Amino acid sequence: MLDTTLRDGEQAPGIDFTIEQKVQIAKQLARLGVDVIEAGFPASSEGEFIATKKILEEVGDQTEVIGLARANKYDIDKVIEAGLSSIHVFIATSEIHMKYKLKMTREEVLERIYDNVKYAKSHGLIVEYSPEDATRTDEEFLIKAVKTAIEAGADRINIPDTVGTMTPFTFYDKIKKVVSIAGDKIVSVHCHNDFGLATANSIAGVAAGARQVHVTVNGIGERAGNASLEEVVMVLKKLMGYEVGIKTWLLYETSRLVSELGGIPIPYFKAIVGENAFGHEAGIHVHGVIENPATYEPLSPEEVGNFRRLALGKHSGIHGLNKILEEQGIYLDTEKLKIVLAEIKKKADAGEKISPEDAKNIALKLMNS
Repeated sequence: MLDTTLRDGEQAPGIDFTIEQKVQIAKQLARLGVDVIEAGFPASSEGEFIATKKILEEVGDQTEVIGLARANKYDIDKVIEAGLSSIHVFIATSEIHMKYKLKMTREEVLERIYDNVKYAKSHGLIVEYSPEDATRTDEEFLIKAVKTAIEAGADRINIPDTVGTMTPFTFYDKIKKVVSIAGDKIVSVHCHNDFGLATANSIAGVAAGARQVHVTVNGIGERAGNASLEEVVMVLKKLMGYEVGIKTWLLYETSRLVSELGGIPIPYFKAIVGENAFGHEAGIHVHGVIENPATYEPLSPEEVGNFRRLALGKHSGIHGLNKILEEQGIYLDTEKLKIVLAEIKKKADAGEKISPEDAKNIALKLMNS
């Protein structure tokens, strides 16, 4: 698992972590157990350079720390100067990027890949190469770019779905082809969420033979964000049976830390770490969960450090109400529970939000009448 919260995640408009905040997040990621932390883009600013150095000093003995670099010697030298032993080199390979952004021919791009991967390797670095916008690249040329990077000594090949245009089916086929020519090199995937498919595409990539996934905490990143660390981890672990080496009980805590420091709220319905991820209101659901949580929870909230929340509203039933009241020291017989439930539903039908405290007050009023 390569976490790029501190690089690609921070590239989202409105997110600018201080050096201290980046170090704090890096420590949490190391504690969580990610394999690689992409600490930043050292050549982009003095602050990024300093932050990358500090992150290496703080967690470099616990996990691999990698820095981003364009395929040029200046960027690579800044990664070396920061003291890193791993580098993520990229240059775009799609026609639209080569024509309008790079203003380079295919031959020039291939030459740039070879020269700069070889240069990084000559300095003893572990090199991960990314053909930016790989999924919109002509497939024959993409294979040439990958082979060129491998010939130059690249240790890992990352395939980015830079603008999130893949479906899991097409991405699976593409990664399968890259894996077939990569030999013993690790193939990784880096998926964006423009069509809401980043997690699904990442999982498809793993199914096709990718051995590393780029993720960000809460899926933060440019535009619609990146593949979400917590989603990818739990799908791989619970649905595909992989041992991912992540301390999953720290996922909720990590999510909250990044949300608070970045000032980006977590969507209420966010899988795994959202406030409603383990929320239940409907009577039939609450009854099932009380009897056996697995009836409506495919994983336990404790496994990811989250919490079960039983809510009250117009869909509530006797069992959920009884549980909520008992947790507050209120014990009512069935007939009184029905009266309290009727009052709660009346208020909910009128648009009121009913908290456990409200339910307690309604029950106490009934008991004292």
